Amino acid sequence: MTSSPPELKVGQKLNEGKTKQIFLLEDQPGMVLVQSKDQITAGNAVRKDQMEGKAAIANGTAGCVFRLLQDCGIKTAFVKQHSDTAFIAAHCEMIPIEWVCRRVATGSFLKRNPGVKEGYRFSPLKMEMFFKDDANNDPQWSEEQLLEAKFSPAGLAIGQCEVDVMSRSTVAIFEILEKSWATQDCTLVDMKIEFGVNVKTQEIVLADVIDNDSWRLWPAGDRSQQKDKQVYRDLKEVTPEAMQMVKRNFEWVSERVKLLLEPRAGGRVVVLMGSTSDLAHCEKIRKACTSLGVRCILRVTSAHKGPDETLRIKAQYEGDGVPTVFVAVAGRSNGLGPVMSGNTAYPVINCPPLTPDWGAQDVWSSLRMPSGLGCSTILSPEAAAQFAAQIFGLTDHLVWGKLRASMLNTWVALKLADQKLQACSL
Repeated sequence: MTSSPPELKVGQKLNEGKTKQIFLLEDQPGMVLVQSKDQITAGNAVRKDQMEGKAAIANGTAGCVFRLLQDCGIKTAFVKQHSDTAFIAAHCEMIPIEWVCRRVATGSFLKRNPGVKEGYRFSPLKMEMFFKDDANNDPQWSEEQLLEAKFSPAGLAIGQCEVDVMSRSTVAIFEILEKSWATQDCTLVDMKIEFGVNVKTQEIVLADVIDNDSWRLWPAGDRSQQKDKQVYRDLKEVTPEAMQMVKRNFEWVSERVKLLLEPRAGGRVVVLMGSTSDLAHCEKIRKACTSLGVRCILRVTSAHKGPDETLRIKAQYEGDGVPTVFVAVAGRSNGLGPVMSGNTAYPVINCPPLTPDWGAQDVWSSLRMPSGLGCSTILSPEAAAQFAAQIFGLTDHLVWGKLRASMLNTWVALKLADQKLQACSL
């Protein structure tokens, strides 16, 4: 038996759009309830119809997308799913801009840019922004128009720094979802998202919803197989049969999006340390691996004092078919890395724990390899873990997503630090 969602003390309706309602939660300060509706629209609601079950489909899709992005490290307003048709989110004042990111030219872009053929691929991604104004059909805006609008949601003035953060975030979010949908042989053609300012923290976060109204999805890159709301937009006549087809497409997406949360065949990092005196160094590698979603195993072995045992351990991890990166941690004379690299086709990373006294001399045993050996040397334990994760990220979209979000968050932190420093200098 399905349990009922917990009772909420729903307060004032803050906003109602074409497909959802937003309510304050009186018993949870700073939180709102985002309630989806069984309505589908096109052309700023010039066409609108009821589609039974759409609220649950859209809510389920949005919940999966937000969980995926949060797991990667993207900051969103989403807190948790409340019911089949609603989720709880941080209360945000919205910035009235739709950020549109395009990989493939189609739709309105072709009308606004005659001469560009459908299917033109944007590399880098094409960014556009549109002011949310239904009465004027959401006009396209320039960055200068956004800056001159001097929006101040939740008391945060939207200036150049904030615009740059939203622009960078849009690209990162698109790339994470693009990589994720590629695992299902689906091309993420384009996508629109919105940002809000958390009323408690004054932080810009991804807000509103991302569901099948928000993007174009082409299975196998084939427009004729499209599964998104464009199918509804393209209907010449809205009939019960046509609406059933649209609903089946939305259901197809809602089922597939669940698969995006599932990890691919997991890889692992095996750290080989020359002695337990290197344990603290190795624990830093393990901690960094874990933060990136990569399993890490620590072993103790010496290639100088027990080469046969070192090769036996190596064979143990080669024989089970799990993608593996070896990290060799050995001080003084590093025999582990070269011996491993010379006896396995798997990647090997040297990460020697250098000491102040002999470190400048000891490092050469990791840098100067005999010919035919391909192990790299990375001195920082966190960087060694990151490099291993980058190898796994080539085939694991969740690991790649964590790396991509980490890049974004580092960039944003630097941008905000610079903004704060400039403010203090004025």
